[in-house]
Parts: sequence; C-alpha cells; structure tokens
Amino acid sequence: MAESKSGIEYFTKEHDMVRRAVKDFMKKEVAPFIEEWEEEGTFPIELYKKAGDVGILGIGFPEEFGGTPGDIFLEIARAEEMVKASGSGGLCSSLSMMSLALPPVLRSGSVEQKEKWIRPCIDGDMIAAMAITEPSGGSDVANLQTTAVKEGDHYVINGNKTFITAGSRADIVLTAVRTGGPGAKGISLFMIEKGTPGFSTSTPLKKMGWWASDTAELYFDNCKVPAENLIGEENMGFYEIMTNFQSERISMAVMAATTAQMAYEEALKYSKEREAFGKKLSGFQVTRHKLVDMATLIEVSREFNYRLAAKLKAGIDVGKETSMAKNFACTVSDKVTHEAVQIFGGYGFMRGYLVERLYRDNRILSIGGGTSEIMKEIISAYIF
Repeated sequence: MAESKSGIEYFTKEHDMVRRAVKDFMKKEVAPFIEEWEEEGTFPIELYKKAGDVGILGIGFPEEFGGTPGDIFLEIARAEEMVKASGSGGLCSSLSMMSLALPPVLRSGSVEQKEKWIRPCIDGDMIAAMAITEPSGGSDVANLQTTAVKEGDHYVINGNKTFITAGSRADIVLTAVRTGGPGAKGISLFMIEKGTPGFSTSTPLKKMGWWASDTAELYFDNCKVPAENLIGEENMGFYEIMTNFQSERISMAVMAATTAQMAYEEALKYSKEREAFGKKLSGFQVTRHKLVDMATLIEVSREFNYRLAAKLKAGIDVGKETSMAKNFACTVSDKVTHEAVQIFGGYGFMRGYLVERLYRDNRILSIGGGTSEIMKEIISAYIF
C-alpha cells in the first residue's frame, strides 16, 4: 500500500495499468456482444485465446510461465474491471476459472506438471476447471464421495461432480477425490484431462443466472487417471482446497461489491431521468434515501474487502474475516440489486436492462464458494 494525503491507497500505477488493459480488452472483445452471448447461454471459446494473447489470464502467475506476477490487488483490479466492463458474472467466472484450478498446481505440483498445464492455460490454448461439488453435498467438502483407487501406475476414479464452471469445455479439470478414509484427511487432488477413458460431461446446465457461463455435471466411470496426475501428496488435498476457498471467497466478495456498485450507478442514473407525478424520481425523499443507504453499504463493503486484502498481503491470518467479508458483501449486494430493480419498477423486470441481469446473477454469490450458512459456521469456530 502507498500512503497519500487522503489516507491509504490500495492501488498503485501498476494496478492502474492493469485496470486500463482489462477494461480496454473487455470493452472491445466482450461488451458489444454480451447481450447476444447471454441469450445464447455461452460465449466463443476463442475468447480464451484472445484474453491470453493480451496477458489477462496470466495475472498473478509467475513470469517463468508467461504470467504477470503481482500482489492480490492486481487480481482484484482485474476482477473489478472484468465485471464492470461486461456486466456478466457468468462470463467473468468462466474466463478466469484457471485462477482457482491452477494455484494448487503452482503450490504443490511437480516441475513437469507446471510446465504441462500452467503455461498453456495462461496463453489461452488450454481451458482449466475445478471440480469439488457433488450431487450428494455441496458445501460439505470433507464428506465427498467420488473415489480413487490405485491400480499399478493409474488410479481408477468413480463418482460424479456437479455445478462445475467451465465443465463442458475444459481441457483439464482439477478434481477432488477420496483416496483414503472418511473425513478431510482422505482427500486428494488429481488433474483429469479431457478425453481420458471413463470421463464424460453433461451438456451445459440451464441456470437462473450466470447464463453466459458453461456449467456442467462431470461423470467418472472407472476413469483411469495416470498416477503422475496426482497433485502434491496423496490424502493432502483438503488443505489445498481450503487454501483455494480463501481466495475464492475474497473473489466472491469483490464480485458482490462490484455488482452492487453497478446496480447502484444504474439506479442513480435512472432516478435522475425518470419522471413520476410531475418530477424526477430523485426528487422524492424515499428514492434519495434508498440511494444513500445503497451508497453507504457499498462503500463499507468495498473498504472491508480492500482492508482484508491488505492484511492478507501482509501475511496476517484472515480466515475469520474472509468469511465475514463474503457474507457482508453478498448481503449488501442482495439489498442493493433488489432496491435497484425496485427503483426501475417494471423496467427492472425486463430483459435488456442491466439491473435485471445483475439481480439474477447476484443470487449465486451467497451460495458459491461456500454458502452464507457455512460462512457463519466458520466464523463461529473463531468466536466460540
């Protein structure tokens, strides 16, 4: 962080450069087409390569793999600009899934694994996904049922995964399986490659929101995966998943705060244009006070996210605060998107209006990366 006369600055000139690059890319390659892609429920696979060519996918990864190393604020800057320029949480989530799928490889993978998978994903030549959630239980990661049994130089994997972002089109999927006994200590991570015998996917699932994202079910039927695709040590995958969850939850909090900011800005603009009973909506105290409450909550949420990121950057344990920030940001986004639609009235219910998409896209944020209820259980463990 840099100090200024006005207080603490979380972002530097380097971060601002990334913001401009991401904003320019999204406005050129995504914004003109996002309404069409949302209606189609997908976006062109070529977008990964285009994003890779301009360096967007490699933000936060080491230079030796073609990435652009930097602190957590570099990733926050990218995330905020992707959402603001596109207005599509689904597209942004699908396009940046490698930021969840590859860190365990970076932390615990072999030299060969890093060379094989990280650079191609950064370049946009390969698409990565992460598969943890199962039909039998979403947030109960320690109880996952997909099994992997070692047979010679392979593991035979059986089970299902669901709600997997980028699942249908992924070339590689970092997959959590049970290699040991019950509970968290029996979980391992494998990278499963597209085309592996016994591995198949569903067609994209139809969802309430995040229409432009590819979300699928994955099936493993005596799927033979080379033992060399084990990431890190056997039965040590739960630690990697929990480390990943912390990053994912911060990302969700940032997306929620950005979603709320966009909905607020749309509502503020509309309130100055729309007339009712002979005056602008902004002329009514009830409207002004709604917008004041929205602005206040957003400011607090965003500042909490930034302060949390600063503490994480400084090496401070923020397990409790991460869950708090996600819950708070999602609660704020719930309220703000609701009020934005309310201010728009009937138009807020119509497709083609940004607040309509923000409202339905927002709903997944308090579920993904661990539900609000699970966040409260995590927080309570620190308190009691």
